[in-house]
Amino acid sequence: MKILVTGKTGLIGSNLIKRLKDNNYDVVGVSTEDGDLTNRDYCDKITKNIDVVFHCAANTSGAHIMQSSPLSHVTPNVIMNTNFMESCYLSKVKKFIFMSSSVVYPYTAEKPNKEDEFIFGDIYEKYFAVGWMKRYTEKLCEMYSNFLSPSMQCIIIRPANIYGPNDKYDSRSHVLPATIMKVVNQDKPIEVWGDGKDIRDFIYIDDFTRACLMIMDKVDKYDIFNVGCGVGKSVDDILYGCMDIENYHPEVVYNSNKPSMIPIRLLDVSKIKKEIGFETEISLEEGLQKTIKWYKENYNDK
Repeated sequence: MKILVTGKTGLIGSNLIKRLKDNNYDVVGVSTEDGDLTNRDYCDKITKNIDVVFHCAANTSGAHIMQSSPLSHVTPNVIMNTNFMESCYLSKVKKFIFMSSSVVYPYTAEKPNKEDEFIFGDIYEKYFAVGWMKRYTEKLCEMYSNFLSPSMQCIIIRPANIYGPNDKYDSRSHVLPATIMKVVNQDKPIEVWGDGKDIRDFIYIDDFTRACLMIMDKVDKYDIFNVGCGVGKSVDDILYGCMDIENYHPEVVYNSNKPSMIPIRLLDVSKIKKEIGFETEISLEEGLQKTIKWYKENYNDK
């Protein structure tokens, strides 16, 4: 069995390739350095003789870019996903695993989202563009699985907030890597965008890639899975957890003028526990320790 992973330099792709190789799978990875996934000829070339695809590539960024330039998430991703999936289908890929997002869900306050709930309401306003882009690609997955003959079996993964080694640590960073940079670099004061009360479900990358392999091995038909811890943590929980690990406790200021996103975003993970037998193993504290250690070894020059 030969496996193709797109987005090989990203957080998910790089760690997924490592886990697949550690489990003796024949795997090849591609990134923008190798070619353009919006180009059909390139897509046709790389999908030849591939059995399973993990489609992790996406044009992503943090809250500021998502609010100021929402189309940067739409057009390139729609073109890429449309072309790439058609190439996979014509190349007779047996299983296509798509990394979607929890932004497809409507805002339901403190209620964790179940997999079938994204059809029951509108996407939260600040995620409207990227959310509908992901919904569109999920519908492509359903079409290739259930409405074409022969079919290409597609599985949709909706991750919680993933963190760990090989994440982006720059101006486009998401909340957790941005927080680690501020603490390890000893910003003074530390600025938090919003009020620090936004709630997320954080899952360490090693737990996430283990779930991906379990889904690949155990699921052979169209399906959708939330993958997370099932426990909500606030931005302040992350910040003060990092500060405790580093024994650095400066003044913290909250900037309500900077963009924050959806106040609460939680996933119901009962389905993957029941049907796949997956549960997380790495606590938030252990995951933060591992991630801070990696950041210091690879980015921090102090």
